[in-house]
Amino acid sequence: MKKLAEEIKSGELKQVYILYGEEAYLRSQYKDKLKNALLGEGDPMNLHCFEGKDIKPGEVIDLAETMPFFAERRVIILENSGLFAHGGEELAEYLSAPAETAYFVFVEPTVDKRSKLYKAATAKGRAIEFKAQDEAILKRWILGFLKKDNKNITERDLELFLDKTGSDMANIRGELEKLLCYCMGKDVITAQDIEAVCTRQVSSQIFDMINAVADKNQKTAMTLYYDLLTLKEPPMRILFLITRQFNLLLQVKELKNKGLDANAIGEKVGLAGFIARKYVSQAAKFREDDLRRALSDCVESEEAVKTGRMNDVMSVELLIVKYSAAS
Repeated sequence: MKKLAEEIKSGELKQVYILYGEEAYLRSQYKDKLKNALLGEGDPMNLHCFEGKDIKPGEVIDLAETMPFFAERRVIILENSGLFAHGGEELAEYLSAPAETAYFVFVEPTVDKRSKLYKAATAKGRAIEFKAQDEAILKRWILGFLKKDNKNITERDLELFLDKTGSDMANIRGELEKLLCYCMGKDVITAQDIEAVCTRQVSSQIFDMINAVADKNQKTAMTLYYDLLTLKEPPMRILFLITRQFNLLLQVKELKNKGLDANAIGEKVGLAGFIARKYVSQAAKFREDDLRRALSDCVESEEAVKTGRMNDVMSVELLIVKYSAAS
């Protein structure tokens, strides 16, 4: 990312860039920076943006072969194309010898590094991965926004804010804007301000629910479930998130048993380090066999709903009751 920033600043740009990784906010930010740097003062007629799985490589190649209109470059941005998984062979072949005036920016959540397109694109340019940012970086980023607005916050309240928002930078930015508007005229942001304004992410509520299940606190677990239903969260989405949580906990537990620390575990499963530490603590409350059994029961609950043997609200409720019952 540092090299990319330097290239944008210096104007010494590659012909092909791949921006990928789970941090969508950074992908979007650098996509815009690259677009502006590549176009310069050029006519926006030389910019072509494609998005989605229905991109036709032949159409992209035809545009790339067209001379730019009174400019040095024709800039082509392809986003969420899925071409690095399949269907990118034609474009890969073209990128082996593209028109000198054609510049490409691929923006993808994931890429297959074994694909022909990835190899052809990186041979002509650079791939930059945007991972979930760790706690220290997120804190500095947040404090930078607060400083611009002449606001202060304690370390404890900053951690409360991050606990509410999670590590997604787009969500953090949105919650920060709400918080700054709410605290207009105040010098210090407090825990009360955060509780009053910031929305706790559904994934965080699921984490708290599973924590209550692990602690055999059935009342709290059920209260959290009913709160999600009150917020119009579909039961099958709640079941999906519960399944995802148990799956992550099983992976975390297996990696912890292999001797990996929280940061290494976070790298493996795609979690920011400070969130991975919370998962390590939660996974320690479960036996590995119980997590495997819970995953199996999640699949059975989904099947029961899909086959009409049970309604969706009840299926999730019974799952929570089963695993939060006192031993």
